[in-house]
Amino acid sequence: MNLAAATNENLAHISNVLIYSSMAVYLLAFFAHMAEWLFGSRSKVGRTAAALTQKASAQAAAGSVKVQVKGKNGGTAVLERPSVVTRAVSGTRDVPDGPGASGGDEQGDLYGRIAVSLTVLAFLVEASGVLTRALSVQRAPWGNMYEFNITFSTVAVAVYLGLLVAKKNIGWLGLPLVTTVLLDLGLAVTVLYTASDQLVPALHSYWLYIHVSTAIFCGAVFYVGAVSTLLYLFRDSYENKLANGGKPGKFATSVMERLPAAASLDKFSYRVNAAVFPLWTFTIIAGAIWAGDAWGRYWGWDPKETWSFITWVAYACYLHARATAGWKGRKAAYLALIAFACWLFNYYGVNIFVTGKHSYAGV
Repeated sequence: MNLAAATNENLAHISNVLIYSSMAVYLLAFFAHMAEWLFGSRSKVGRTAAALTQKASAQAAAGSVKVQVKGKNGGTAVLERPSVVTRAVSGTRDVPDGPGASGGDEQGDLYGRIAVSLTVLAFLVEASGVLTRALSVQRAPWGNMYEFNITFSTVAVAVYLGLLVAKKNIGWLGLPLVTTVLLDLGLAVTVLYTASDQLVPALHSYWLYIHVSTAIFCGAVFYVGAVSTLLYLFRDSYENKLANGGKPGKFATSVMERLPAAASLDKFSYRVNAAVFPLWTFTIIAGAIWAGDAWGRYWGWDPKETWSFITWVAYACYLHARATAGWKGRKAAYLALIAFACWLFNYYGVNIFVTGKHSYAGV
């Protein structure tokens, strides 16, 4: 074994150690996020829920609009016009955002800060592992599903931390994100692991950096949008129950009242999906150009190409639905989740179960 090969092998080993180390730190971050949710004071959350319940009850008790009408004799009669109750849509409720995962409590906030600090540390360790993997193969670390997975989770955490730096109210994303990253890395190191190797000649192109990097970033942002959409559906159901005079359980109250309002979650998910959709369009176009250079044709309805297009159509339908009055709110949210499911199948399903030109090496 020559010196260069030995160096690359050592770098690959260091990369593996860093990835496993990042998993350990992510696990600590997971426990810190759990502590934030579990030990953050519930008193403020309870007061917020009680205020919302009283407001909903008062509105339900009123149930009508009083109108004063002057009679012929100069007197005043009060007529009651029944109010028309319709299905609530996004943005129609005057519901404040929750106090956050910590419940607005100092102890919970301390756990939250620890969780974010550990997430930053884990991100740096994982990013170092991805970089070391790239050095060991002397190319972009996106040649197989293992490399794609570790890069994807790194970018997803980077998106989350970037939004925190931008002072966006996304503290609620920390726990589901870290949980997903642990699952993603666990799958990568156990099922999808592939030893360092070189790419097939057709993949030696600068389009690898352009096409695959944008695909990874789009997937990370789509993931953030999917989580916020899913939480929107839960929070919307919770708010509907309050508006109809219902009394949710203590656990539902403790969790749901810490989240942003349904309207805020819905608006956030729409904005992130709409912002990244043009980049996903560019990803497909870049892939077609790369296919023309590598295989002599721009489009051949390869399974990966087909499902990339299906994903594009699904997100286009979601964005169109948001602009259509009858499809706002929950209906549009279901479309967003279907679109993300298409993206997931495009990656995992097509790469593992379907054979095509885009099949990753070693899987």
